[in-house]
Amino acid sequence: MPEAPASRPLRVAIIGAGPAGVYAADILTKSNEVKDGDVEVSIDLFDQYPAPYGLIRYGVAPDHPRIKGIVNALHKVLDRGDIRFIGNVTYGRDLTLKDFRGFYDAVIFATGALKDAPLEIPGVELEGSFGGADFVSWYDGHPDVPRDWPLTAKEVAVIGNGNVALDVARMLSKHADDLLVTEIPDNVYRALKASPVTDVHVFGRRGPAQVKFTPLELRELSHSRDVDIVLYPEDFEFDDASDEAIKTNNQVKTMVNTLANWIAEDQDTGASRRLHLHFLQSPVEIYDSPETPGKVAGIRFERMELDGTGNVRGTGTYEDYPVQAVYRAIGYRGSELAEIHFDERRGVIPNEGGRVLDEEGNPLVGIYTTGWIKRGPVGLIGHTKGDALETIGCLLEDRDSLPPAENPDEHAIIALLEERGIEYTTWAGWNELDAHERALGQAWAEQAADGQTGAEGERILRERVKVVPREDMVRISRKNVG
Repeated sequence: MPEAPASRPLRVAIIGAGPAGVYAADILTKSNEVKDGDVEVSIDLFDQYPAPYGLIRYGVAPDHPRIKGIVNALHKVLDRGDIRFIGNVTYGRDLTLKDFRGFYDAVIFATGALKDAPLEIPGVELEGSFGGADFVSWYDGHPDVPRDWPLTAKEVAVIGNGNVALDVARMLSKHADDLLVTEIPDNVYRALKASPVTDVHVFGRRGPAQVKFTPLELRELSHSRDVDIVLYPEDFEFDDASDEAIKTNNQVKTMVNTLANWIAEDQDTGASRRLHLHFLQSPVEIYDSPETPGKVAGIRFERMELDGTGNVRGTGTYEDYPVQAVYRAIGYRGSELAEIHFDERRGVIPNEGGRVLDEEGNPLVGIYTTGWIKRGPVGLIGHTKGDALETIGCLLEDRDSLPPAENPDEHAIIALLEERGIEYTTWAGWNELDAHERALGQAWAEQAADGQTGAEGERILRERVKVVPREDMVRISRKNVG
């Protein structure tokens, strides 16, 4: 019979090495039960990518300075040595749920949400209509997306009023040279450098007091060099609910004041690029033209009005905007996982407090979830700590009733991966890749020292150059294996 977890370390597998997975591992290791010696834990953190950090590496714009702080915090957790990172292992292909149950007493799914939520309007299938999440994956150097992106449009529409929409709009409108100080991959830099874009329009369905982005995201728009922000006074409509939100919510008040100040200051400086912010516009149709059949030629919106509650209703008035590309950034969705019941409507794993449920609504003993795949893609990265705390609390409550792993030896899962020929990566391998990317940045700066300078003539320093091809990431990460 398998050895009971009470007589050995509790073996826990966490699938997903982004913030949600790392937070869950960290909270478990720091729990009172572990600190008091009531339970000993042994945690393996798996990821389908060769590198850790998930959303931080592949879902956030590279020019966000605050992200460095989150990376540093995650690095400190994994660098302690009490959580084992195993990368380049895909759940459902390289390892099945049966495999995990055989080697671990508990499994936590923290796979996040990186797929675009659908926008069901005519014309969404036209050439030049893109998912914002796909674009984010491209400019963040995701190893499983194409290296090229068709940046041929001069006028672009971005649909959405959340942080992702602003990230997409900022990356499209920002001059590529101003991104060299980030970890932007070279193929992304070259493509953005050649982009002919002049105007990027961001459209939100509700008013300025109902936007979903944060003050920091909004203020970052004004930091882009040679990009004017264009606002439209007729969009600044407020109802009773809007006034109440401005009075009682400091975040809403800050954003509305920022937008109002931009209108008063007149942001038209004659810049070579313009970023337009539109409100109270609901997308109706993406259309082509006789001159460009099958390709985006414009997008039609219905003018909306606030109804007194902060919600909107249509006015029956429509307006067309000539654009050659449309980016849908209306939210993320989780992806279905093999052998796990999935809520297609919400894009999450059904659960109660983090305990995964089967199709009948019964808990799957020893199976848990946390992060966006648990609650949906809402809130900021830091909010996943609360998710993880709840999930880990449930796991610890259940620890005496968990089905014991048949083979809890820490080396057994590694032996299985090697037997199956899986080129898994490790934390030491990530440190090798991290050092390699930093060296690429240093080498680029040295090569460019004689001629490449920034907008003000200063020498450009690149912190790193992100490696994109998966095979290169694996090769560098495993160069000392064997």
